[in-house]
Amino acid sequence: MKRRHFMQMSGLGLGAMMLSEVPVVGSPVAEAQLLAPWLDAATKKKLAETALNAARDKGATYTDVRIGRYLQQYLFTREKQVQNIVNAESYGIGIRVIANGTWGFSATSDVTPDGIAKCAATAVAIAKANSKFQKEPVVLAAQKGVGDKAWKTPITKNAFEIPVKDKIDLMMNVNGAAMDNGANFVTSNLFFINEQKYFASTDGSFIDQDVHRIWPTFTVTVTDKASGKFKTRDAISSPMGMGYEYLDGLASEKIAGPNGLVGYRNSYDMVEDAIMAAKQAKQKVTAKSVEPGKYDLVLDPNHLGLTIHESVGHPTELDRVLGYEANYAGTSFATLDKWKTRNFNYGSKLVNIVADKTQPHTLGAVGYDDEGVPCKEWDIIKDGILVNYQAIRDQVQILGEKESHGCCYADDWSSVQFQRMPNISLKPGTEKRSVMDMIKGVEKGIYIIGRGSYSIDQQRYNFQFGGQVFYEIKNGEITGMLDDVAYQSNTQEFWNSCVQLCDQDDYRTFGSFFDGKGQPSQISAVSHGSSTTRFNGVNVINTGRKI
Repeated sequence: MKRRHFMQMSGLGLGAMMLSEVPVVGSPVAEAQLLAPWLDAATKKKLAETALNAARDKGATYTDVRIGRYLQQYLFTREKQVQNIVNAESYGIGIRVIANGTWGFSATSDVTPDGIAKCAATAVAIAKANSKFQKEPVVLAAQKGVGDKAWKTPITKNAFEIPVKDKIDLMMNVNGAAMDNGANFVTSNLFFINEQKYFASTDGSFIDQDVHRIWPTFTVTVTDKASGKFKTRDAISSPMGMGYEYLDGLASEKIAGPNGLVGYRNSYDMVEDAIMAAKQAKQKVTAKSVEPGKYDLVLDPNHLGLTIHESVGHPTELDRVLGYEANYAGTSFATLDKWKTRNFNYGSKLVNIVADKTQPHTLGAVGYDDEGVPCKEWDIIKDGILVNYQAIRDQVQILGEKESHGCCYADDWSSVQFQRMPNISLKPGTEKRSVMDMIKGVEKGIYIIGRGSYSIDQQRYNFQFGGQVFYEIKNGEITGMLDDVAYQSNTQEFWNSCVQLCDQDDYRTFGSFFDGKGQPSQISAVSHGSSTTRFNGVNVINTGRKI
């Protein structure tokens, strides 16, 4: 599934299209199979050693092995109907080698000693065949083996242990609450993923990881029969690296804004959000259409996360910068010559953006990446200056570095791992400032909540972003709801217009659950944190007016 297509749908409403468009990896299984035990760590280590030895015997100078079991459960409803329930499982082994200075990869679902040995031999044969066309040998950053390690997403409730009936009951309550508060149509969806991954390499690492992710979401639609207009509002939830405790409401921190509730942290009240969504969608039907012009924008984290994703996350992927990733959504304007100067103003001095795969409860949080590298945090933009990219073991020497950033990932055992976006986040402000405080200083502005449709060019530079809910700001006060709002800018101009940030108390994450990249395409999940942020003098257009 194309990332652009998915993100557009998540802005316009998921609906029935999601039944056929959501990427499913693996074969359908019974619900009980999702809880069936799999291989223990000792068995996986023995199988991995079979692969390492077989590849070495065939001439590999480096080998890594990923034994994986990938579980998915997706639930779809509409009003009072269950539309679909998907339970899927995929398991097998992927073997990556270097032989004659060249990469080779092969994968198999035959997880037996004989099947694994044949797969390893195939990977080496592919590497040797490819070496005839390799101009320079692969150079891997050194990585000391970590021995036997284990890491698990810190969950308290395994989502796969919660009966489907309980999940459907929640979704029916969500739909009913929206309908009772004015919605004419509503779709709700729950996505659960569990990756059971074992990594081994000739560096001496044997790593067992158990990764969980969750995403509750919905779209409500309100119609006006008199005018024929209809408006939607999507959930303001964020997908998280958590278990079902995200939906139990016990640890919920509600974030208040000038017009009531604007977000959640640590857990999410799906019913409460659906009620608010129905009321806001009704208000959107009669909301004033925006007058085009320059406005100061106050952007909520649930909105700004998508802008970060597209205008900072993707353009600082090193393979995209180098042109290796071009067919899938283009390259990047943030070329190496800009980075080398150490004075390229990506944004104002308030803009500090970090990459990491360690922040708790985020989609990208794991202990080790798919090259066995311990995950960490590093600077991408510091005081507005572009200082680094996202790079893995065979890329960092291009940057003059000796250590991988730890951001390599494959979406399945049958996929070869490559550089994927870690969590990319804007650091909050250091001065105490609430959303209310920020709005008080705005004379002419718009407060934007939620992610909407968007477009960005093939160099991740010129863009346009919409949203879910828009409020007009006049002389430091919210005066009412607006509609038909989108803003246009270019990446450098936009981030240099950043003038204020709320503090840590307002910090929240946005997430992309199905982010696509590569050929053949793969998906990954990534979070983007920020607090509410102000950008001055941004061009706003009216999306409802005919040209």
